Parts: sequence; structure tokens; C-alpha cells
Amino acid sequence: MSHARLVVDPAFVVGEVDPRLYGSFVEHLGRCVYGGIYEPEHPTADEHGFRGDVADLVTGMGVPILRYPGGNFVSGYRWEDGIGPRESRPTRLNLPWKSIESNAVGTDEFCTWSRRVGSEPMLAVNLGTRGADAAARLVEYCNHPGGTYWSDLRRKNGAPDPHAVKVWCLGNEMDGPWQVGHKTADEYGRLAAQAAQAMRLVDPDIELVACGSSGGRMPTFPEWDATTLEHCYEHVDYISLHSYYQERKGDRASFLACTTDMDRYIDAVVATADYVRAKGRHTKRVNLSLDEWNVWYSQETTVEREWERAPRLIEDQYNLVDAVVVGNMLISLLRHADRVRIACLAQLVNAIGAIRAEPGGPAWPQTTFHPFALTSRYGRGVVLQPVITSPTYETAWFGEVPVLDAVAVRDDGSVTVFAVNRDQHETLPLTVDLRAVPRLRRAAHTYIGGADPLAANTEDEPGRVVPRTGANLAVDAGELAIALPPLSWNMIRIS
Repeated sequence: MSHARLVVDPAFVVGEVDPRLYGSFVEHLGRCVYGGIYEPEHPTADEHGFRGDVADLVTGMGVPILRYPGGNFVSGYRWEDGIGPRESRPTRLNLPWKSIESNAVGTDEFCTWSRRVGSEPMLAVNLGTRGADAAARLVEYCNHPGGTYWSDLRRKNGAPDPHAVKVWCLGNEMDGPWQVGHKTADEYGRLAAQAAQAMRLVDPDIELVACGSSGGRMPTFPEWDATTLEHCYEHVDYISLHSYYQERKGDRASFLACTTDMDRYIDAVVATADYVRAKGRHTKRVNLSLDEWNVWYSQETTVEREWERAPRLIEDQYNLVDAVVVGNMLISLLRHADRVRIACLAQLVNAIGAIRAEPGGPAWPQTTFHPFALTSRYGRGVVLQPVITSPTYETAWFGEVPVLDAVAVRDDGSVTVFAVNRDQHETLPLTVDLRAVPRLRRAAHTYIGGADPLAANTEDEPGRVVPRTGANLAVDAGELAIALPPLSWNMIRIS
């Protein structure tokens, strides 16, 4: 079979997209904060020290929620170090990333900046070296109106109105032996329940994310998730999962199909959460927060490096192949929109970031920026699960997989199809069957593709890989015929 077919029917509903599916992540890691979002000496810096060129790119990327301040960083973090006059803040060792932390950016600065760029803050509390008391105090500092020690301190520090942080992460990757304060599932589950109860006594309207496994290949997965949830199911709203992929040497075919693994991982976490729900006779449903996901190549060691301020860490340069894979991972997130309600591309700037920035110099979008920005803009509404018929190809990692992967989103009478052609050499003819969605007449095709799979955006060539405009197409007798370029991510807007 040399062509593919995709049937779109409004009866095949997955669920409504939560805009927080298009979140991202800012951690005190490498140059994500210092030299990334924040650089007071930069020509575009505002009066608060944040780079204007980076802020413009973040706004254009369309990121409704931003996780902060970690990541591994949070497991040894004292949030009190990052508030008050900057000249009085202590300089600390950033243990997981072996760097020097000035604490020039902290809770108040981040919450204010995130809303300036159109995002809600999503804060993580330290359950590695600290516990329920420090977590509850941070909620009080951020969310209580005033009249108490911590809320009045926030007001004194220049934030008269509450930060009104809605979503809180109960620690980070506590299953990982690399984590400062690593715990067993029983230890963490009990602590998460205690912290959740204390935090909700301060603000009963917050949403809480428990730490699930830090990866589907962890030896403790999925027992960790089940044990954790058995302790804290009634106290949390989400269980987290983290998912990173990279191209293994000589096996691009498997890399292009890595969402096969991502789909299985998500399904396994859903099944685990629902098992605990059934076992505990719970009535509510715990959903998923995939609050770290991306393509990640660099595996730099921090052990032998000297202590530095804002070192260049894990600054991967992404190419066309990576953009197609990130676009496909977004398709996987949409396909699970009924249960994955929050997701965060990790990270935002420099450290495996969709945005790159140079000190005193320019900022530019990486190749992965573009499928994210377009999906965030147009992937809003109700997700439909299409019926796909596709040619297949063989992979070393997953066996036989389809050449085409796709999902559809319906919004205000229009339908947007997001699709990838995994074939590295051949155009894929595609028929989109729209007979169940009448009155659709025309389509606009935007795609990311090109002849060079290793093409990347750099400081010298920031626009080498950008969205391209395909042909305008007509719907004929309820069907749309389109050709997907080889090795491409595609967006088809049908109205």
C-alpha cells in the first residue's frame, strides 16, 4: 500500500484539550534562568532584568503554564533564599547541577514574569530535604491575601496581591537514586499525603501533582506509582510522568516512531492509577501530568566540573528530525487528552530548550519551537480519534509501525489534522475522509520538512527550519486529497 487514509468522525471523541497540555518548564539548570529568561545587562532587558527578546519568543510559543523551579534543583532548594531584597539573598551551591546559585531570581520574580508572558506559574515544593511545613508556608506566602506572617512578608517584598498559584508539584522524581533526598515509594507516598493535607489547609482550591516514576524504564515502574497513590490518592489530582527520547546511533527509523513507546507508557500509568482507584474504592479519577518531556541527547556529567555560575549544560541543538519527533509527541499528548491534562516541554530556554539565547546577543527559536507553537495555537477544542489506514515499516526498537501518525482537533466547526510522515524518502499520499463533518470546503496546509534531515537553526541561520506553506486544497465529495512530504510534520486546517 503506497497511500494512507484517515477517517474523521465527530462521534469518535477523545476529550477536550486542557490548554495546560502546552506547558513548559523553567529550572535553575545551566543557562535556563541566568542568561536565558533573565539577563539584566542585555540590551533588551526590562526594568526587572528579564530579556525582552526571550519573553517575546515565549509569548509567541503559546505556553499557558510554566513549571518552576525544578526539576532536580527543587529537591535541595530553600524557597526562602529567593525572596526579599536581592542584596540580602544568600549564594548557595546548586548540588544536582554542580553550579553556583545566586538566588537573584526566586518565587516573586518568576510568578510575576510568567504572567507577563501569558503563563500561569506551576510551582514545585521540596520534598527531598524538606517537608510539609515548608511546603505549606510557601502556599501561604503565594496564595494567602494578607494578615499573616508569610502573606504579609510577600506584600512587604513588593507583591501586594496573591500570586494565586493553582497547580503544585509534590517534589520531583523522588524515585530516582540521583535525587537529593531520594525516598522509597512508601516513604514518599506518606510524605506526599502529609504535605498535600497541610497545603490544602492553607488553600483548599489548589491542584496537586504527586511524583510518579521518572521514566517508564525505571526498575521500580509501575510499582512505585501504585504504592505512592495508595498512600495519597485522595489527596492529589494528578500523577506525574517524565518521558525523554533520543536518536540511537544508526537507528533513525526507531527514533521517528518513539511515540509508540510514549503511548504505551501513558497507557500504563493510566492503568496503574485506575487500578489504585478500583482497589481503594475511590470515586474520583486521578489524571496525568506529563510535566517533563522532550528530545534529549546531551548526557554531560557534573561530577568532575568546577563550580560555576550558569554553566552551559545540556544545550542540545535540534534539527529537522527532532522537530518532526517533537511534533509527533504532541500528537501523542492530544491522543491522550482525556487523561493527560497537563504537560511541560522541558526546558524552555537553552538547556534542552525550544529557545536559544546568547549572552548580550540574539535569541532564536530552535526547530522544535515551531511544531509546538503551531499545535498550541491551533490544537484547542475537542480531540477526535481518527481511523487510520497506513503503510508500515520495520523498526529495530518497535517492530512494524505505521508510516502515518495523526490526530484531529475540532473547534468552532473547523477541523485541524496534525500528521507526521515518518518515511524518510518518499511522499505519502493521504486521503482525509470528512463525510461525517459536512460543510467543510477548503483546507490550508502548513508543514515542517526539507531535504536535509540535519538542518538546524543557529545564531547565524535562525530561520533555516521554519514552517512552510503548502498548497491550498478543496474538499471534494467529503474527501480531501493531500501529499505529505517525506520526513515531515504537517498541520491541515480544514474549514
